[in-house]
Amino acid sequence: MLKACLLTLRQLGEPAFLAPLAKGLLGAVAVFAALAGLAAWGTGWLAGGTGWLANLAAAAGGLLTLGLAWWLFIPAMLAIAGLFLDPVAGAVERRFYPELPPARGAPLAAQAAYNIGLGAKVAGLSLIALPLAILAPPFGAVALWAISTVALGHGLFEGVAQRRMSVPESRALRRRREGAVLGLGAILAALSLLPVVNLLVPVLGTAAMTHLLHRP
Repeated sequence: MLKACLLTLRQLGEPAFLAPLAKGLLGAVAVFAALAGLAAWGTGWLAGGTGWLANLAAAAGGLLTLGLAWWLFIPAMLAIAGLFLDPVAGAVERRFYPELPPARGAPLAAQAAYNIGLGAKVAGLSLIALPLAILAPPFGAVALWAISTVALGHGLFEGVAQRRMSVPESRALRRRREGAVLGLGAILAALSLLPVVNLLVPVLGTAAMTHLLHRP
């Protein structure tokens, strides 16, 4: 597990890693800004559209949406994780595992359906844990970390494995390596709680899980 992390850091500056990082950063900024702007406009309109009360409501709505977006970052990332898998996992395999044959695993449609389904499940669990975070922030943070550990561990490992095998085969392999998968998921979940750093999680997690797949 630690070996996978160290090998991942050695590749962080490569173009195959930097391009998905840049796309993820720009995409996250655009989505979060659009959501905050839409919420600000909506709450301002409901409060009358003009005046100090409307401005206050708009600001509160925008901030609330940004907070909710941060809380739901993990499920959103899992839903679009397939966008990061091929270039990053391919770069890892070309450098460290050149003897592997070309990746021909589960169909892209099956991989996309898996990622979207997992993201939806994690979003539901995260929303259930949200009241706990509001009433008891330390316990809420622990709950989010625990949810993220399982989600990132299972989601990223199976996503990488599906490049070379079917969805049921990737799930069976993940179960056989559950300890290492959850250990790496716990590290990624801790990183995902840090603003800005969490934008690195899809790329770092994909690369590290690729090593875990080929270095059991």
